[in-house]
Amino acid sequence: MQASELPRAVAAARSIALALNLTVDDEIVLQNSNRLVLRLVPCDVVARVAPVAHQLSAEFEVELARRLAETESPVAAPEPRVEPRVHVRDGFVMNLWTYHESVPTQEVPPADYAHALKRLHSGMRQIDLTTPHFTDRVAEAQQLVASRDHTPALVDADRELLTNTLQSLRRAIGERGAAEQVLHGEPHPGNVLNTKNGLLFIDLETCCRGPVEFDLAHAPEEVSEHYPGVNQDLLRECRILVLAMIATWRWDRDDQLPNGRQLGTEWLSQIRAALDRKGLDTYG
Repeated sequence: MQASELPRAVAAARSIALALNLTVDDEIVLQNSNRLVLRLVPCDVVARVAPVAHQLSAEFEVELARRLAETESPVAAPEPRVEPRVHVRDGFVMNLWTYHESVPTQEVPPADYAHALKRLHSGMRQIDLTTPHFTDRVAEAQQLVASRDHTPALVDADRELLTNTLQSLRRAIGERGAAEQVLHGEPHPGNVLNTKNGLLFIDLETCCRGPVEFDLAHAPEEVSEHYPGVNQDLLRECRILVLAMIATWRWDRDDQLPNGRQLGTEWLSQIRAALDRKGLDTYG
């Protein structure tokens, strides 16, 4: 979220929380990228704030989280002291979540990560909810790459690399005909909380349908070694596809992730390295 919008967004969050009879003396910024994430204290509630254009995705996320919590899936649940819904104020939408204190520890063991993700996938198979397909998200990346207005800093060689990679791998993965189910969409370490109650997944707005390998492609490589039944060839393709997608987001002129452009450059190099390896140089 732009710095100029922060005061209004924080004020909207405070106003909504107070109207819901939550005690708010201070707001701690936990994250600020395309959405603003605040910890409201002393009520200890997490507020996720976004421009009102994100209302539909915010409503989808709350409903999905509510249903998954009912299946005892490892997700951060909506705050139980208020109705689980999206609140609108002053051009912003906000939803409220239970705050979980992170456990100070080293990196999450890959086996624990895989077990939690498998539990999440099991819970998602119990949910009857219309979701986008993972190829819809790929198509969004393709549209960004094709638009010089939206990705003006992307040089021609990198634009061609992303265009060819997104197109060829989207087709190759689809032609495999792998089993599909509802997925988190981006279960990378930044969307995993290590709490005293175990690992919990957050940020469900990226939920989509596809093969489980698409989710595993977002996790550290060691995690897939502990997840049963993985198609390694499909996973390899998904990893490169995901790299191409997240690299594309970083070149969007409206991207607000800190150090986003630096990450985008690094990921382009990783894509080239992956495509140069044996068996992958045919893509593009």
